[in-house]
Amino acid sequence: MSTPPVPQPDDKDWTWAIREPCPDCGFDPRGVRPADVPDLARRYTATVAAAARRPGANARLTPATWSALEYACHVRDVCELFDQRLHRMLDEDDPLFANWDQDETALEQRYWEQDPHEVARRLDANAERIASSFADVRADQWDRPGRRSNGSVFTVDTFARYFLHDLAHHAWDVRERASRQ
Repeated sequence: MSTPPVPQPDDKDWTWAIREPCPDCGFDPRGVRPADVPDLARRYTATVAAAARRPGANARLTPATWSALEYACHVRDVCELFDQRLHRMLDEDDPLFANWDQDETALEQRYWEQDPHEVARRLDANAERIASSFADVRADQWDRPGRRSNGSVFTVDTFARYFLHDLAHHAWDVRERASRQ
């Protein structure tokens, strides 16, 4: 595949997903307990990794929609980035996170050209690392704060819900994609 079209910037404020159910993927953050985070992270990422391993994972159904491979690359990178940010929240007082442009990263790293099995392997490893990191969060750490560059304030608890919604949404994306093939 040649270089895909540059997507329209996603300027939507997704922080609503820490308070209310997603009308698309159905993720409901209100019922998530801290003890649920590791297993949910593993479950959602396993769905995306499995999609990356399927034949044709690099094919886009439409020019503007990521392939299963591209979703897997994104989720792999989300797990790594969120693990770094989680550790900053646990180790620093109210860290400020630099902006991360997911679409720019996808283009720079040429997600569509990556090896699906290597992506799935790294996704599994990154998912296990962050699941373990969340499993190690002590009860007195779930209220520790961190901030995004746009001013959104998270606690470790709301950060976990935001993270899980991202994973759940992309697991839904690859399941929806598979049902349309």
